Amino acid sequence: MSGTVRSLLALGEAPRARLGVGVLLGALTVLFGVGLMATAGYLISRAAEQPAVLSLMVAIVAVRFFGLGRPIIRYLERLASHDVALRVLGRVRVSFYRRIEPLAPAQLDGYRKGDLLSRMVADVDALQNLYLRGVEPPLVALLAGAVAVGAAAAFLPAAGLVLAGGLLVGGMAVPALSGSLRARAGRRQAAARGELSAELVELLRGAPELVAFSGEAARLERIRAADSRLVKLAQRDALATGVGDGLGLAVTGFTVAGVLAVAVNASAEGRLDRVLIAMLALLALASFEAVTPLADAAREFAATRAAGQRVLELTAGGAAVRDPDQPAPAPCWPFTVALEGVRARYPNQPRPALAGISLSLRPGERVALVGPSGAGKTTITNLLLRFLDPAAGRVTIAGRDLREYRQADVRRVISVAGQESHLFSASIGDNVRLSRPEANDRDVEAALHRARIWDWVQALPNGLDTLVGEEGRELSGGQRQRIILARALLADAPVLILDEPTAHLDPSTASALMRDVFSAAGGRTVLLITHRREGLDLVDRVQTLPPGSAGIPGHTARRRR
Repeated sequence: MSGTVRSLLALGEAPRARLGVGVLLGALTVLFGVGLMATAGYLISRAAEQPAVLSLMVAIVAVRFFGLGRPIIRYLERLASHDVALRVLGRVRVSFYRRIEPLAPAQLDGYRKGDLLSRMVADVDALQNLYLRGVEPPLVALLAGAVAVGAAAAFLPAAGLVLAGGLLVGGMAVPALSGSLRARAGRRQAAARGELSAELVELLRGAPELVAFSGEAARLERIRAADSRLVKLAQRDALATGVGDGLGLAVTGFTVAGVLAVAVNASAEGRLDRVLIAMLALLALASFEAVTPLADAAREFAATRAAGQRVLELTAGGAAVRDPDQPAPAPCWPFTVALEGVRARYPNQPRPALAGISLSLRPGERVALVGPSGAGKTTITNLLLRFLDPAAGRVTIAGRDLREYRQADVRRVISVAGQESHLFSASIGDNVRLSRPEANDRDVEAALHRARIWDWVQALPNGLDTLVGEEGRELSGGQRQRIILARALLADAPVLILDEPTAHLDPSTASALMRDVFSAAGGRTVLLITHRREGLDLVDRVQTLPPGSAGIPGHTARRRR
């Protein structure tokens, strides 16, 4: 078993008892079909000799038993196997989310959003086939095939030998060939689906700009090209499916013919009752129900394994930012936050995003950090929240390195409001309450009061239950920023980071927002990260990050409040 498969099985952790029940019921389903065909063949052949009706009663009862029992067993088998698959899928989803959540945002920045969506939905959903198509069918085939071969050999050893050979070829050689034909196409299909999803997501998100600048034709052509590549891979997959199915039918036919030949020969030599010839032939034909799904399983397994590799690609490396084995106690206010000669680099990025930066935030101090785009302002936010650890130097709270604290303790004392803050397609109340889920409506109202937007919310027909739309598109820029500020204030953290809070706002709205923000901040430590002038007259000092701030500490200018 490959390392990929072992990792995927560990990700799902299927309950073995339920898996065993599913395998047993699957084998019984096949064996009931074998029993039905074999007893029916015997009954027809024996009835042709026109014996007394009473001599056929056992065969008649057996046909009824297998005929009535098979659909019931099949129903129970489907119930058990899908129960396992859905349980595994639920565990995989939870486990996958728990593994990728610590990776955000720094370790996920290199992936396109559509590709991430494809991995989180399509690729994770494909893993339910790991047990349905990858584990159960071979076990069912082994168990049911062994019983069928044993039954045939009990009547005629030669027939059992021929049947065993046919089942081995149909259950091993054909699936192996079919799976190898599908494997490459399966790997490429998973990547092609991710690429198509990424193109579609970008098209939908950027549709207004594409239409405004007449770029929709070029973008649609890219989507057609991605779709065409996926269609070609699907056609190759269909060819592999046809080849596998054709070979499976050929092996079945040759095996049944072989069993029939040895049975006829044995009957001619007086070693087998002629009534049993049809029974053995039909038994052999029905036995292939055990191995026929293996070709499909091999093809599906190739695609499932490819999807699983894309899932493991995200999760196998683990989080770069981790909690210490013995964390320090959570910091108690008041405390100083500092960056000491920090150098930072994002994963898979050759150049450092920040180098040689030092910054100190004393309790209750209000500091503005300014600089052009690309100077590393947002990287400082990521460092303070421990989304990213420094490659050199250290970030401290109360004199301790952030890496000595639990991540949750760090983020409990630092809250952020900025242009990149996300508003969910939910109500105003739910979006504000995100920072403190246990908060009641009175707490949310107080936070909105401090953000100077409660009067507007109260005037809405649905008040706090008003939906903000996807990414807050039902709100104006100023309203959106104030709701984000209310969320940060509700967290009641002693350190507040304002990361470009006035982006996309006109100067008058930006100035009003900044006055309200600093008024609402009270005695908190405030770090204003900006490249605009609004709010600079409200801080104690301004520190400047020069462009490409590698090894340059920056200039500090002091101001009076």
